[in-house]
Amino acid sequence: MIAATNTRISLLALAMLTSLALGCGPSWMKRATDDGRGPIIESGPDGGSAADSASLLARKAFENPGGMWEPAQLGEQAELLKKLGLQFPPEALTDPMSYPLGAVIFLGGCTASFVSPSGLLITNHHCATRALQFNSKPEQNLLKDGFLAKTRADERSNGPTARVFVTQAFRNVTDKVRAGIEAIADAKKRHDTIEQRTKDLVAGCEQGRPQLRCRVASYYGGGKFLLIEQLELRDVRLVYAPAEGIGNYGGEVDNWRWPRHTGDFAFFRAYVGKDLKPADFAKDNVPYRPKHYLRLPSQPLEPSDLVFVAGYPARTTRLKTASEVGEAVDWYYPRRLKLCDDYIALLEKLGKQDEKLAIKGRYLLRGLSNVRTNTKGMLDGLVRGGLKAKKIQLEQALRKWLTEHPEHVRAGKALDNLAAAYGRQKAGRDKRVANGEAVWMSTLLGAADTIVHMAQERPKPDSERHPSFQKRNHKRHEQTQAHKQRNYARRLDMEKLKLALLRAARLPKQDRPEVLTLIVGKAEPTAAAIDAALGPMYEKTSLEDDKERVRLLREASTEQLQKSKDPFIQLALKLRPILQASEDRDDAYAGETLVERPIYAAALRSQLGGVLAPDANQTLRITYGTVRGYKPKADAPLYFPFTKLSGMVAKSTGTRPFDAPATLLEAAKKGPYGRYKSAAVGEVPVDFLTDLDITGGNSGSPTLNARGELVGLAFDGNYESMASDWVFIPEITRSIHVDIRYVLWLMDRVDGAHRLLREMDRKPEFGK
Repeated sequence: MIAATNTRISLLALAMLTSLALGCGPSWMKRATDDGRGPIIESGPDGGSAADSASLLARKAFENPGGMWEPAQLGEQAELLKKLGLQFPPEALTDPMSYPLGAVIFLGGCTASFVSPSGLLITNHHCATRALQFNSKPEQNLLKDGFLAKTRADERSNGPTARVFVTQAFRNVTDKVRAGIEAIADAKKRHDTIEQRTKDLVAGCEQGRPQLRCRVASYYGGGKFLLIEQLELRDVRLVYAPAEGIGNYGGEVDNWRWPRHTGDFAFFRAYVGKDLKPADFAKDNVPYRPKHYLRLPSQPLEPSDLVFVAGYPARTTRLKTASEVGEAVDWYYPRRLKLCDDYIALLEKLGKQDEKLAIKGRYLLRGLSNVRTNTKGMLDGLVRGGLKAKKIQLEQALRKWLTEHPEHVRAGKALDNLAAAYGRQKAGRDKRVANGEAVWMSTLLGAADTIVHMAQERPKPDSERHPSFQKRNHKRHEQTQAHKQRNYARRLDMEKLKLALLRAARLPKQDRPEVLTLIVGKAEPTAAAIDAALGPMYEKTSLEDDKERVRLLREASTEQLQKSKDPFIQLALKLRPILQASEDRDDAYAGETLVERPIYAAALRSQLGGVLAPDANQTLRITYGTVRGYKPKADAPLYFPFTKLSGMVAKSTGTRPFDAPATLLEAAKKGPYGRYKSAAVGEVPVDFLTDLDITGGNSGSPTLNARGELVGLAFDGNYESMASDWVFIPEITRSIHVDIRYVLWLMDRVDGAHRLLREMDRKPEFGK
C-alpha cells in the first residue's frame, strides 16, 4: 500500500510536467462575456475529436490521489487538468476572484455559490436548518413543510447571526507571523506571540474598512500563514427550501450511504443597504450584486466526466501523527460517540413529548445525528478498515526515508517531540472536557460564561484582549444571544445541563469536573440531587431574557457581576478560572506544535515529491476528479454513479424519513420529465457519485463540470471512506452530490419556483 501511494503521487507529478494541451486547443472556441458569468465555451465543428477520446481515456485511467488544493496549487497541475478534459483556461482556477471561484462563498459553516446577478445563492438543505428553525413555529413548521417565497418581499431573514462571506484577497504573511518564533523557549509565550501578530495583521486589514472581515489562516501546522480578506454580508434571507421529505429524504437511515435519493438543496439571497454596502437586516435593503455567478450546464453530466468542487472544507487531520491517530481511536471517537448517543436519546424523547421542544431542538438533533454516523464511520475505517495500521506504516516509511535524506534529519526528532507533547496534553482531559460540555450544552451557562469573560476582557486595550472578545466581535456576541432565544426553552436547557452533569457523575471521582461540585455541592450527584440544585437556579435567573443577556454583555463589569445574585452568573464566576486554565493549557500545547509540525510537514512534502495539500482549515479549496461508482467491498458489484427518480419513488413509505410529498410522487409517476431527463440514466437523475476529496464544510459546495458550469451540490460522502480525513483511500473514497437536473425539475414541475428559474436564465418548461 505504501508503494502504491507513492506511485500515485509520482504519476501525478509526472502528468503535471507533461506538455499536453488536449481539450483546450483549437477545437474549442470561446467568447467572453462581461455579465459576471465568465466565458461561454462552445464546441467547435470537430467536437468528438481525437482529443476528446484521449481525455476520456485519461479520465477512466485516473486514480485520484486526494487533495483539497489551494487555488495557487492548481497552476502546478494545469497540464494534468488539460489532459483530463478541462475546457477553460486552467489559470482561472488559480484566481479566487475570477470566474468560477469568485462565485463561491462561505456561510460560516457551509459553502454556497451565487447563481444570479441579484444575490441569489444555492446551498444544501441541511445548511438551511437553522434558518428554517428560526422562522418556524408549531403552527407553521418550515422544517417539515419547506418554504417558497412567492416574491422578493416574502423572503425571510435567516436571523441576526446569518452571514455570507465573499473572499476578496489573499496575502502571504508567513514571514511576519513566524519571525523569530523558534527562539522563544516558552511554548505559551510562543503561542501568544503568534496570536498577537495575527491580531495586529487583522486590525490593520480591517482598519477603515468596516465592510470587511479579515482572518489569518494557518497551513501545514503553522508553517504557512495567509491573510484573507472577505466582504461580510449581514442580511441573508431564506428564499426557497423544499419539504423535509425532499431535502432530508432518507434521514439518518440513508445518511452517509449509497445509493442516495436526497434533494439536499436550498436557496438564500444576500442583501445590502441602499448604498450597496453591507448592512443589518432592514426591509428596504436591496439585493447584493455579485461580481460573478455560476451558469447552469449547457451539456448533460455523464459517467467519467471531469468535475470540480470548490468550497470551504472545515478540517482534516492528515498531518496528524500516528500517536494522535491512536488517541483518536482509543479515546476521542468513543467518547464522542457516547455523547451523541446520550443527547440524541434525550432530544428525541423531549421532541415526542412536545412539538415546541422538537422544533427548538431540531438543529442540535440533526447535527448530533450526523456527527454520530460520521464518528462511527471514522472508528470503523480506522480500526476495521485498517487505516490506523496504515497510518503507522506510513509514518514508519517516513522515518526510514528520513535516514536516507539527512537534510531532513530534524523531522525525526519533530515526530518524537509531537508524540511527547501529546502525551503531556492527555493528563486531566476527562475533567476538562466535562467542564466544557456543561457550558456548551446549556444556553444559560454558556451565556453567563461569555458575560463573565467579556467583563474581564473589556478593561484591557483592544489589541490585548482575547481575539474572541475584541471590539470587532462584540456585535456578534450580542446577535448570538438574540438568536439563541429562538432555540431556548427552560425545560430543554435544564434537561441538557442535567444530562451533562449526570455524564460527569459517571466518571471516576478523581476525574469529575469542578462544575459538578459547584452545582450539586457535597451531595452525591444523583438525578434527584441534580434536579434539586438546578430547579432554583432556573427559577432565580434573569438570563432567560435575551435583552438582559445583551445588556450585561455591553455594560457589566467584573465588580458588578460579583455582586449579582443570579445563580448562573455566580457559577460562571467560579468556573471561569478553571476554564481559563484549560484554555492556557491548550495554548501551550499549540505553541509546542508550532515549531515541530511544520518540520514534519515539510519532510512529508519532500517525501511525496513536493506535492502535498495542506489540511482543511475553512479556507477556499478545490478538489477535482471524475464521476464514477465504486465497490464497497472487493467482491461487491460496482455501484452505478447515478440514482434516479423511480428509485426515490420505490423507497417512499409515507413515513418519515421516506415521506416524499404527494405532489412529488404524482409528478414522478405521471411525468413528463422534459429536458431534465438524462439519456445515461433514462429519467431524471437524483444524486451522483464522484471520487472527489471533500469533508465537513464542503456542504453546499458547487460541483462544476469541465466547462465551469454548475452540475450539482456536494452534500455527503460514503460510509466506507469516512476515515479518509486521516488517510485518503482512493479506491473507495466517494462524495455524493445532488444533481442540478433534479433540483431544476423539482423547482419547475413540483414546487412552482418559476420566478427563480427565470432569474437563473432558465425558462420554465412546466409553468409560466
